[in-house]
Amino acid sequence: MRRVTPDIVVVPHTHWDREWYLPFQRFRLGLVRMLDDVLDAMGADPAYRFTMDGQLAALEDYLEIRPERLPELRRFVTEGRLAAGPWLVLADEFLCSGETLIRNLEYGMRGAAELGGVMRVGYLPDQFGHCAQMPQILKQAGLDHACLWRGVPGRVDRDAFAWVGADGTAIRTQYLPGGYGNAAALFKGPAAGLADRLAAFTETMRPWHPEGPLLAMYGGDHTAPAADITAAGLRIATLGDYVTAQDPGVTGLPVVHGELRSHARANLLPGVVSARMPAKRLMARAERVVTRYAEPLSALWLPGGTGGTGGTAARSGADGAGVRSGTAAARLLDMAWRRLIACGGHDSITGCGADETAQQVAARIAEAEQIGQAVVDLVGSHLADRAARGSLVVVNPSPFARTALVLADLPEARAHLLTPGGGQVPTQRLELAPTLLDETVMDDLTRLLGRVHERELFGMEIVSWSAAEDVFTVVVGRHATGGYDHADLRAAVLAAAAARPGPWRVRTCAEPVVTVAAQVTVPPLGRVTLSPAPRPAPSAGAAPAGGPGWDRPADGTLDNGLLRVVAAADGTLSLFSAGGEAHGVGRVVDGGDAGDTYNHAPPREDLLVGVPRLVEVEPLYTGPLVSVLEIRRTYAWPSDTTPEARSAAAEDVTVVTRAELRAGEPYVRLEISFDNRSRDHRVRWHAPLPRTAAESFAEGQLAVVRRGLTGEGGCGERPVPTFPAEGFVAAGGLAVLLDQVTEYELTGGELALTLVRSVGLLSNNRNAWREEPAGPQLPTPAAQCPGPVSMRLAVLPHSGGWEEAGLPRLAEEYRHELLAVPGTGRAGAEPAGAATAGVAVEGAGVVLTALRERAGVLEMRLVAEHPRPTEAVVRGPFTAARRADILGAAGERLEIAGGAVRLPLRPFEIATLHLTRAG
Repeated sequence: MRRVTPDIVVVPHTHWDREWYLPFQRFRLGLVRMLDDVLDAMGADPAYRFTMDGQLAALEDYLEIRPERLPELRRFVTEGRLAAGPWLVLADEFLCSGETLIRNLEYGMRGAAELGGVMRVGYLPDQFGHCAQMPQILKQAGLDHACLWRGVPGRVDRDAFAWVGADGTAIRTQYLPGGYGNAAALFKGPAAGLADRLAAFTETMRPWHPEGPLLAMYGGDHTAPAADITAAGLRIATLGDYVTAQDPGVTGLPVVHGELRSHARANLLPGVVSARMPAKRLMARAERVVTRYAEPLSALWLPGGTGGTGGTAARSGADGAGVRSGTAAARLLDMAWRRLIACGGHDSITGCGADETAQQVAARIAEAEQIGQAVVDLVGSHLADRAARGSLVVVNPSPFARTALVLADLPEARAHLLTPGGGQVPTQRLELAPTLLDETVMDDLTRLLGRVHERELFGMEIVSWSAAEDVFTVVVGRHATGGYDHADLRAAVLAAAAARPGPWRVRTCAEPVVTVAAQVTVPPLGRVTLSPAPRPAPSAGAAPAGGPGWDRPADGTLDNGLLRVVAAADGTLSLFSAGGEAHGVGRVVDGGDAGDTYNHAPPREDLLVGVPRLVEVEPLYTGPLVSVLEIRRTYAWPSDTTPEARSAAAEDVTVVTRAELRAGEPYVRLEISFDNRSRDHRVRWHAPLPRTAAESFAEGQLAVVRRGLTGEGGCGERPVPTFPAEGFVAAGGLAVLLDQVTEYELTGGELALTLVRSVGLLSNNRNAWREEPAGPQLPTPAAQCPGPVSMRLAVLPHSGGWEEAGLPRLAEEYRHELLAVPGTGRAGAEPAGAATAGVAVEGAGVVLTALRERAGVLEMRLVAEHPRPTEAVVRGPFTAARRADILGAAGERLEIAGGAVRLPLRPFEIATLHLTRAG
């Protein structure tokens, strides 16, 4: 091969999708083969370099199969020849939470450091756009450079630009014109033609980079670079070598602010936000359980903590069992996080993979939630053990005091609750559970004893028993009180059997139990223990529990004094509040979709169905704490769609909307559900805006982003103005609080949210709204999302901007319910009505994103979701406080005055604190 020395730096690499059109384990076989070849080449040629795609997980996946190659792999990483990290996986930045992105970077950088070194570049080669907080996340992790491809606006005419994040952090960003495989064909063809190929590459790339060596990304999807590339005499480097050799300064570079979602230079593939919507719901729920319940509650309430050292048990001298619980919780949380992070992959949670891949992703998400719930159960069991049997422990996951509803099953005779001070907790009776659980005829009554396990029968605890004529009755309860001895029950059964041979009717009855909604006030990140009590006598002139403004609503109307909701004849809602009013809220529209998992595309002649055939409205509950309407609308939706038109055949589908209004809440909670029987269609929920709007504001990934009515087009892809939102979206005086990442669009004066998008192809080679295939054209029948579909959200009209309406706090309250745990301990185990505060956070727009025990301190992460500078005030029993970076490295000390830490914050600044607790 003729030696040439042009001014080019070749970066051999691969882009490795851990799972996509094949499931993980089938792709991994190719990974093992590929890395075998790469390590062999590196061992034979000291000049060989390789970049492993910016994600550590691929190396971990390999080492799980080839553990014997760890020493040489570690040597190559230590020598700087094999670039590892900084991410654990290449996540989709809009379909997982900001905290999940941070943990992804934390796990990746820590694991790469253990292998010998971290690539110091925030490499983001193939994600479908980039979130507004990524510059700050990378900078706080000590990374001065980003490197990416998709989403860059058309006005960028150089291969480097200053990317300015939501908080103002600017980071030098290496743009990859032509993608992460812009030199994939450089070494293809005869050696004699290499000089011509190099000249052509230089001619193409030099306008992007007028001076200095050009970056040649030699690699592609699931491929290994040739082993003999060093023989060409070119400069070979890792991506980290090339990028970090550039001046990290941003002076003189083109400036791009905020998120990167332009279609100008690469396909953005925005339809992944609405592909396989049920997976998005599962992901959001699992993230919430792990991040906002399991981690913080175990750090605050579990003996031994979860950080490996310190914790409550170590400080209080508790026995080793508590420490073991904390250690178990820490290990469980690590397992949950690894699954969550893996599911965030840009071909995983996106839903643009094969059905087998989607099944595995859903299973891993479910495992993450189950593991997180196991930790919550562990904490709940600890709290329940220390509360008297029959009491109710209510825990607040928010860092400010909450007055909110919890549901509790209480014995009907004691279906009321008392506050720590002995006051009555407002309650509302909802449902009475059936009392007769089972009736069986037994020839031999002693067979009953085989059903009983000490005190347990039918999953409950035995309260009492009696015999009368030919009937033996056992009464059970969820949390029985009073003494019990199995020998007494056995004696009674034997005596009855001896007195009367049989047959016997054996009845198992439950204590009368009623489900109540209770309005409870709980301290910040704290708990309160409530005591059950008999129903009090009504007092004359008592105000309704919902507040003075709560009136008993008429049929089809809900009113709590803050918001009035009226159901119209077509099943839509009108909302009235001091902040404004909205009408026609909740119109459901079904349209065709001839696209694929990557891009929505309507048929040539679409048919939109938005008028129901039948509407029924039924009140389910009526105040004073909660009122619920059920609205049932039946539609005829076309059964199928072709690229030309929708089918004449139709499916009758009933869309059920549960509208719930709670005391003290300025928004109406909605749950929309239906059985999806049609194929190749998109169903959206519409709400007309009270005011004309040319922009929307959406919360997601630790920022609130302003968006217009259009997108920048290019690259053969229709720039549809559909966008993702995680926490809320607001426009024109209407706000929607979200339970999951949701696709939305401002269209025709309305806000439209996608409920489901049903498609049958991974990538449609003839997608009308995208010129190029986005992947193989594989059938994905499960992506049609057949069967039950549901989405939860809340709606409110408001005046002023999103920050004046306090939407970050309302979203926090809506997404994080109080946790209620029935007491199971001995009477007097803890003072009745005990209330304990945790940690309080104050400040306009200041949002808690994480709280965990870490190396003996309480690590808290906050973000200022506010367009102007604000101040966070953190109160609690602390002896020391420090700033930290997002990887946990401690920084400057902070002053504690009056039991509080005051921290000025820039708009959208992310702040991590380390708090040392007293005692």
